[in-house]
Formats: sequence, structure tokens, C-alpha cells
Amino acid sequence: MTVPSTDNVDVTVRVATEGGPTVRDRSSPEHVVSVLFGTDLEEWRRGWQSAAAGEPRRETIIVASDHSRSAVAGTSTGVVPNRGLAYSVLGPNPDGDRVFTSVSEALSEFPGEAPTVLIDDLEPFAARIGAMAAGEVAARVADVTTGLGGSLSIGCSLTPETVSSLVPLGDVADRVLGTDPEAIAAVERLHQTDPTTFGYTRRYWAEAQRGIEACSRNYPQSKQVHAALSEPDTTPRTLGATLSGLVSLDVLDVWGETVGPTRYDLTVYDRARLAAIGSAFTAIVDEDRDGG
Repeated sequence: MTVPSTDNVDVTVRVATEGGPTVRDRSSPEHVVSVLFGTDLEEWRRGWQSAAAGEPRRETIIVASDHSRSAVAGTSTGVVPNRGLAYSVLGPNPDGDRVFTSVSEALSEFPGEAPTVLIDDLEPFAARIGAMAAGEVAARVADVTTGLGGSLSIGCSLTPETVSSLVPLGDVADRVLGTDPEAIAAVERLHQTDPTTFGYTRRYWAEAQRGIEACSRNYPQSKQVHAALSEPDTTPRTLGATLSGLVSLDVLDVWGETVGPTRYDLTVYDRARLAAIGSAFTAIVDEDRDGG
């Protein structure tokens, strides 16, 4: 189990716990498609001035948020030839299909090119449509971009509310940068000492998060956490194994004063720690993704 190298990287996820994620540090190509969920168009354009590689020769910007304080506010499209800029403002609440369609259309305008796509920050989009849904849109963008031989860099401000957006990206991301090294080390220790629990925890940590946060009990058994879930992929047994893994990773604890089935102490549940652990699970590479 390793952290991916930088060789042959097509899809990069950059998480940030403080400040905004940085997605433009790679060499500036001929043409960039930038998808903005948390940045104003003019603010984004000014940001190229401090980028090491400088601004691209041509840029297509898709503004998919209400951060449109400049002259292109509202729903509009336009071209500024002398600045190498084309833009499309989707309005304040575009859904995932509209965002994906806009990116696909922008890419289709440059046949034969290997495109570079940048997503400034998934967090505002995830907060609006749901973390898993936002991650699925980004994964679809990854598929169409890499299918054209291009590369994608996805920013994500890491919070307990948005960390599950990384789950759909686990199958398409070549590397995840910005993850807490201590969290990665803790996940690696679990893999070494208990690969079976590691496998369940890696697969189901996001569902465990939903169950923990939906459960009204302070000291539940795994079956009671499971009962709080709607349409679960886990069983009480596999969820119990996942909760056990999260105990080992210092996300929660067990209630010591019990006889019989394990009870989990949700009063010490650490949401920020879970966000770090979820990011670590996405960042690592293992030939056996189920942990054995």
C-alpha cells in the first residue's frame, strides 16, 4: 500500500483544511477549461498572475455558482478574444447534469487537443447538492477528460460535511494531495495489523459517518447505528467492523462498561478526525482494495 507517485498522473485531487486548495501549479498548456464553484470569474483570472507557469494561451471558464460579482453576473456566455477568454455563467444553482454538460461542450470545441480541466473547489457545490452527488459529477468530468487524453485537477476544501465527496473520486483519482501525513500513517498501521478491518473501514467509512451522525443514541450497538441508515450498503456486522476500525483510528471510542455486544461511545466522536481519515483512505493505493 503506497501513496501514488507523480508519474503518469491524469487526475489529481487537492484537499485543503485551511485556505483554498491550489489547482494551477502544473505547467500551463495551450487551453484550459476552468470550472468555478467558489471563485468569481475576475478573481480567478487575476490568480493566474501568481501562478508559476503563467496564464494559459486560451481559457474557457464555466462559472457554476453565485460568485459572479463582475460584469458577467447572471446567466450569460461570451468571448473576449484579446484576452484568450471564453466564459459561460450558469447562474447560482446549476445542477450536476448542467455542469457536466457545460464541461463536455467546452471540451468538444477543441478536437484533437489534450485538455486540462481545473475545478477550483468542490466544497460549495457539495454543500448545495450533497457531497456524494458533487463527487459523482467530478468523477464524470474526470472520465470525459481522461478519455480525451487530458488531465484534471480537482480542489476540495476538506470538511466533515464534504469529505464523502472523495468517495466517488477514489476510482478515478491518480493521486490525492494535501492529506494529513499522520492520518495516512494511521491507516497504513491498520492495514498492517488488521487487513480485514482495514478493508471494511476503507469501503464503508462514509456510510459509517452517516450512521453515526443519524443515530440518536450516545452508546449504541452497531445494529442500532445501522438502523439509523436509509438504504444501507452495509449489514450490522460489516458496519460493526467498520466502526471497530474507526475506533482504532481514533475517530470514536467504545463504551467500556458493557457486557455482550460492543457499544460505541459517540459522545467522543471526532468529525474532523473522520474527515482526515476519509481523505487518507482516498489517498492510498493498495492492490487489494478490500484489504484481504
